[in-house]
Amino acid sequence: MKIAITGATGFVGSRLVERLQAEGHQILVLTRNLASAQKKFSNVQVVTYTPTESGPWQGAISGCDAVVNLAGEPIAENRWTPERKQEILNSRKLGTQKIVEAIATSEQKPTVLVNASAIGYYGTSETATFEESSAAGDDFLAEVCQAWEAEARQVKDAGVRLVILRLGIVLGEGGALAKMIPPFKLFAGGPLGTGNQWFSWIHRDDLVSLMIEAIKRPDMEGVLNATAPNPVRMSEFCQTLGDVLHRPSWLPVPGFALEALLGDGSKLVLEGQQVLPKKTQSYSFDFQYPTVKQAIADILS
Repeated sequence: MKIAITGATGFVGSRLVERLQAEGHQILVLTRNLASAQKKFSNVQVVTYTPTESGPWQGAISGCDAVVNLAGEPIAENRWTPERKQEILNSRKLGTQKIVEAIATSEQKPTVLVNASAIGYYGTSETATFEESSAAGDDFLAEVCQAWEAEARQVKDAGVRLVILRLGIVLGEGGALAKMIPPFKLFAGGPLGTGNQWFSWIHRDDLVSLMIEAIKRPDMEGVLNATAPNPVRMSEFCQTLGDVLHRPSWLPVPGFALEALLGDGSKLVLEGQQVLPKKTQSYSFDFQYPTVKQAIADILS
């Protein structure tokens, strides 16, 4: 198969490229940074694109069997100024719009679009449980996810199968986990905020496996929660991380410290939601790392 990927140089996309290449597939990388992509990958076709603008790059989609759209500005790395919030929204809404436009105008259309979204769709809660059929929340991230998914759904008008993956916190070598480990190694680790908030997560390898199944399986369609079947409270996650590292988990990071650093972006880690992959499991998807202890032990081994 020939598979086009946006966000290919990122934490998840790079592992997806690696796995697909190992299976012998052809890869088309759509990137804003040609030099970076060429340095990172070998034996892939690299095309420069501006995610929020139409252009000649869209013609490269024709002849691909599948498109995986992972592009989007990072959410939790900067304060949410009005300008930053607009960048976060546009990178997803307009970026997906242009991908769908490219698919719709292709002479040889792909058969499937696998489009990222996020569990931020559901809003936050310490008490509710969310499944794929649950209603959307009403905060900023929920609004972003709704706009993002609405653009992706337009691809069905072109007769293309659509799978939307609502991603939880992705655990792997790097990413969020890499930012949490150093305090534990210095014997200063602990839960973020109250510790009571839910932490819905997925091992990066399970996420990539789910993406590959979504590409290959014509029966997979619609929204799937890309989260492990066993979400945990933040306190349990940090305790497990401390246990695997043989370090204590005793020094909570107060919420006001994260709020001072990230502003509204701190909602991601200070609030959270309990998300279950009910529909994902209905497809008999096999999670290799269903518990957080299995996931952390594998990553840190």
